[in-house]
Amino acid sequence: MIITRLSKTALVAAIAFFASLVAFGNITDYGTNFAFVMHVFAMDTIFPDATITYRAITSPLLQNLGYIAIIAAETLTAVLCWVGAFVMLRQRKAGAAVFNRAKGLSIAGLTLGFLVWQVGFMSVGGEWFGMWMSKTWNGVPDAFRFFITIIAVLIYVVLPDGELDGR
Repeated sequence: MIITRLSKTALVAAIAFFASLVAFGNITDYGTNFAFVMHVFAMDTIFPDATITYRAITSPLLQNLGYIAIIAAETLTAVLCWVGAFVMLRQRKAGAAVFNRAKGLSIAGLTLGFLVWQVGFMSVGGEWFGMWMSKTWNGVPDAFRFFITIIAVLIYVVLPDGELDGR
């Protein structure tokens, strides 16, 4: 049904909007959001007796490069999802094979978004840098909400669409 195709397109656009807002915020409020990355990388607010602090990155250059990489990945997520949603919208009345192929950029964007928040924030930030131990700079709960939302949309989008029934 056309409503399912429009629904999938709208959900991809919603993720594109979210990733755009995150990237925009990180770019326009670089210093405030950089403080978060700096503290996570420096591991200066985790449990004082933690023995994993040898993993800390205290070089401002490396911290800035890491933050720029995060912003680039968030921006690319947004771009892929926006373009993907547009392509899906244009092909909403096409045959099933064409519409299913039109999902490619959306799937790429959603996958990248999942990787940014699950691998980048949850795994690397949360586990490698021990972000979960920080009372001040713990982004694990937020990252979890983000990647769960993204994976739900990704699962929905990749479900194959059949031929339109003429309604």
